[in-house]
Amino acid sequence: MKLHTLKPAEGSTHKEKRLGRGEASGKGGTSTKGNKGSQQRAGYQRKNAHEGGQMPIQRRIPKRGFKNPDRVEYTVFNLGQIDQLNEKYTFSEFSIDTLYSNGLISKTDKVKILATGELKSKLSFKVNALSAKAKELIEAVGGSVEVVK
Repeated sequence: MKLHTLKPAEGSTHKEKRLGRGEASGKGGTSTKGNKGSQQRAGYQRKNAHEGGQMPIQRRIPKRGFKNPDRVEYTVFNLGQIDQLNEKYTFSEFSIDTLYSNGLISKTDKVKILATGELKSKLSFKVNALSAKAKELIEAVGGSVEVVK
Protein backbone atom coordinates (compact mmCIF):
# COMPACT_ATOMS: atom_id res chain seq x y z
CA MET A 1 0.00 0.00 0.00
CA LYS A 2 1.29 3.44 -0.96
CA LEU A 3 -0.08 6.95 -0.56
CA HIS A 4 -1.10 7.24 -4.19
CA THR A 5 -3.19 4.06 -3.95
CA LEU A 6 -5.33 5.22 -0.98
CA LYS A 7 -9.02 5.83 -1.69
CA PRO A 8 -11.93 6.69 0.60
CA ALA A 9 -14.35 3.89 1.52
CA GLU A 10 -17.09 3.06 -0.97
CA GLY A 11 -20.07 5.42 -0.57
CA SER A 12 -18.39 7.68 2.00
CA THR A 13 -17.99 10.57 -0.44
CA HIS A 14 -20.15 11.96 -3.21
CA LYS A 15 -19.64 14.69 -5.75
CA GLU A 16 -21.57 17.90 -5.13
CA LYS A 17 -22.38 20.15 -8.02
CA ARG A 18 -20.54 23.47 -7.68
CA LEU A 19 -23.01 26.31 -7.23
CA GLY A 20 -23.03 29.50 -9.25
CA ARG A 21 -20.73 28.33 -12.04
CA GLY A 22 -22.89 29.21 -15.04
CA GLU A 23 -26.25 28.10 -16.45
CA ALA A 24 -24.78 24.99 -18.08
CA SER A 25 -23.94 23.53 -14.67
CA GLY A 26 -27.65 23.32 -13.79
CA LYS A 27 -27.00 25.24 -10.58
CA GLY A 28 -26.22 28.66 -12.04
CA GLY A 29 -28.26 31.86 -11.92
CA THR A 30 -29.57 32.14 -8.39
CA SER A 31 -27.45 29.20 -7.14
CA THR A 32 -30.52 27.52 -5.55
CA LYS A 33 -31.07 30.52 -3.23
CA GLY A 34 -34.29 31.76 -4.81
CA ASN A 35 -35.02 35.27 -6.01
CA LYS A 36 -34.35 38.56 -4.19
CA GLY A 37 -34.23 39.24 -0.46
CA SER A 38 -31.69 39.10 2.32
CA GLN A 39 -31.39 35.31 2.38
CA GLN A 40 -30.06 35.33 -1.16
CA ARG A 41 -27.37 37.89 -0.37
CA ALA A 42 -23.94 37.25 1.08
CA GLY A 43 -23.52 37.87 4.81
CA TYR A 44 -27.14 37.05 5.71
CA GLN A 45 -27.69 36.44 9.42
CA ARG A 46 -31.04 35.46 10.85
CA LYS A 47 -32.20 37.70 13.71
CA ASN A 48 -32.98 35.65 16.82
CA ALA A 49 -36.50 36.83 17.66
CA HIS A 50 -37.54 38.04 14.21
CA GLU A 51 -40.87 36.58 13.14
CA GLY A 52 -40.92 37.77 9.54
CA GLY A 53 -43.06 40.85 10.07
CA GLN A 54 -45.61 38.99 12.21
CA MET A 55 -46.43 40.72 15.51
CA PRO A 56 -43.72 39.50 17.93
CA ILE A 57 -44.77 37.24 20.80
CA GLN A 58 -43.69 39.71 23.50
CA ARG A 59 -46.13 42.22 22.00
CA ARG A 60 -48.98 39.73 21.44
CA ILE A 61 -49.11 38.47 25.01
CA PRO A 62 -51.16 40.64 27.42
CA LYS A 63 -49.25 42.34 30.20
CA ARG A 64 -50.51 41.59 33.69
CA GLY A 65 -49.75 42.73 37.20
CA PHE A 66 -47.46 45.32 38.67
CA LYS A 67 -43.79 45.23 39.68
CA ASN A 68 -43.12 47.59 42.54
CA PRO A 69 -39.79 49.35 41.90
CA ASP A 70 -39.49 50.27 45.59
CA ARG A 71 -39.87 46.69 46.90
CA VAL A 72 -37.27 45.73 49.52
CA GLU A 73 -36.26 42.06 49.45
CA TYR A 74 -34.76 40.46 52.53
CA THR A 75 -32.78 37.29 53.08
CA VAL A 76 -34.86 35.64 55.79
CA PHE A 77 -33.47 33.70 58.74
CA ASN A 78 -35.72 31.87 61.23
CA LEU A 79 -34.74 31.53 64.88
CA GLY A 80 -34.45 27.74 64.47
CA GLN A 81 -32.02 28.22 61.58
CA ILE A 82 -29.95 30.65 63.62
CA ASP A 83 -29.39 28.02 66.33
CA GLN A 84 -28.16 25.53 63.70
CA LEU A 85 -25.91 28.16 62.11
CA ASN A 86 -24.50 29.12 65.51
CA GLU A 87 -23.55 25.46 66.17
CA LYS A 88 -21.81 25.27 62.80
CA TYR A 89 -20.06 28.67 62.68
CA THR A 90 -19.98 29.73 66.39
CA PHE A 91 -21.02 33.37 65.99
CA SER A 92 -19.97 35.93 68.57
CA GLU A 93 -22.76 38.13 67.17
CA PHE A 94 -25.32 37.57 64.43
CA SER A 95 -24.66 40.50 62.10
CA ILE A 96 -24.59 41.20 58.37
CA ASP A 97 -20.77 41.28 58.40
CA THR A 98 -20.41 37.87 60.06
CA LEU A 99 -22.97 36.32 57.69
CA TYR A 100 -21.12 37.78 54.69
CA SER A 101 -17.70 36.65 55.92
CA ASN A 102 -19.03 33.08 56.33
CA GLY A 103 -20.50 33.12 52.80
CA LEU A 104 -24.15 32.91 53.88
CA ILE A 105 -25.27 36.13 52.15
CA SER A 106 -23.95 38.41 49.43
CA LYS A 107 -22.61 41.90 50.13
CA THR A 108 -25.79 43.78 49.18
CA ASP A 109 -28.33 41.44 50.87
CA LYS A 110 -30.59 42.75 53.62
CA VAL A 111 -31.30 40.39 56.53
CA LYS A 112 -34.61 39.86 58.33
CA ILE A 113 -35.25 37.61 61.34
CA LEU A 114 -38.53 35.75 61.80
CA ALA A 115 -39.80 33.91 64.87
CA THR A 116 -40.22 30.36 63.48
CA GLY A 117 -38.46 27.81 65.66
CA GLU A 118 -36.72 28.16 69.02
CA LEU A 119 -33.62 30.12 69.95
CA LYS A 120 -31.50 28.58 72.73
CA SER A 121 -28.26 30.53 72.46
CA LYS A 122 -27.79 34.07 73.78
CA LEU A 123 -26.64 36.26 70.86
CA SER A 124 -26.51 39.92 69.94
CA PHE A 125 -28.21 40.70 66.64
CA LYS A 126 -27.41 43.48 64.16
CA VAL A 127 -29.86 43.08 61.28
CA ASN A 128 -31.94 45.19 58.90
CA ALA A 129 -35.37 44.02 60.11
CA LEU A 130 -37.07 41.55 62.43
CA SER A 131 -40.56 40.63 63.50
CA ALA A 132 -41.96 41.76 66.85
CA LYS A 133 -42.32 38.16 68.05
CA ALA A 134 -38.71 37.38 67.10
CA LYS A 135 -37.56 40.41 69.11
CA GLU A 136 -39.51 39.18 72.15
CA LEU A 137 -38.03 35.67 71.91
CA ILE A 138 -34.46 36.96 71.49
CA GLU A 139 -34.77 39.26 74.50
CA ALA A 140 -36.41 36.47 76.54
CA VAL A 141 -33.28 34.32 76.04
CA GLY A 142 -31.08 37.25 77.08
CA GLY A 143 -29.90 38.45 73.66
CA SER A 144 -29.81 42.01 72.37
CA VAL A 145 -31.22 43.43 69.14
CA GLU A 146 -30.01 46.35 67.04
CA VAL A 147 -31.77 47.35 63.81
CA VAL A 148 -29.30 48.60 61.19
CA LYS A 149 -30.54 50.63 58.25
